[in-house]
Amino acid sequence: MYKIYIVEDDKGIAEGIIGCLKNFGMEGRVVSDFMKVMEEISEYDPHLIIMDITLPYMGGYHWCQEIRKTSKVPIIFISSATDNMNIVMAINMGADDFIAKPFDQSVLIAKVSALLRRTYDFAQSGSTLEVAGAVLNTNNNTLSYNGRDIDLARNEYKILLTLVQNKNKVVSREKLMEALWETDCYVDENTLTVNVGRLRKTLENAGLKDLIKTKFGVGYILEDQ
Repeated sequence: MYKIYIVEDDKGIAEGIIGCLKNFGMEGRVVSDFMKVMEEISEYDPHLIIMDITLPYMGGYHWCQEIRKTSKVPIIFISSATDNMNIVMAINMGADDFIAKPFDQSVLIAKVSALLRRTYDFAQSGSTLEVAGAVLNTNNNTLSYNGRDIDLARNEYKILLTLVQNKNKVVSREKLMEALWETDCYVDENTLTVNVGRLRKTLENAGLKDLIKTKFGVGYILEDQ
């Protein structure tokens, strides 16, 4: 059974999410101490986190950054602050998806289920892909190069996987956005650019410079030389 940790200070919303998750065979737990979010996550070990942006004491952005220091667990932000800046900030901080309040519970379940499926089904596929002397391991979302394993965030992994599967071909920005978020209507050009930039930095730090090239006005290409 998938375990979902909910960081939300509105009891009505939190209880509604818990009931909805139970109806679809998932377990949910609501934060009990907003000063001990990290301790509760460590103890509960959830498969996914649903988090509001505006919280008592420390905001959702703070906790997202803290979580990403030690974990790749999928994070969905829920918030009534739906301007592009907040959405881009959420993705840049390491969130995997964003849902605007008020939301329909069927939309929440669809997004939670899709993110769980993408995260854990891919992790069980048990195959590797090679490109430019590096090996992408779909078991654990790592890239092996020059004898070392490079950890990839979920979005970095999905972008790189899509490019490797289409190596030596131009992949459109639209295809990459679809691979990342499927039908998420909040995805825009900026959020994709942020994630591609983050992946490029990770690859460059590992010694794989200029692996991903931009085809302006079209998309990106990964050339296996």
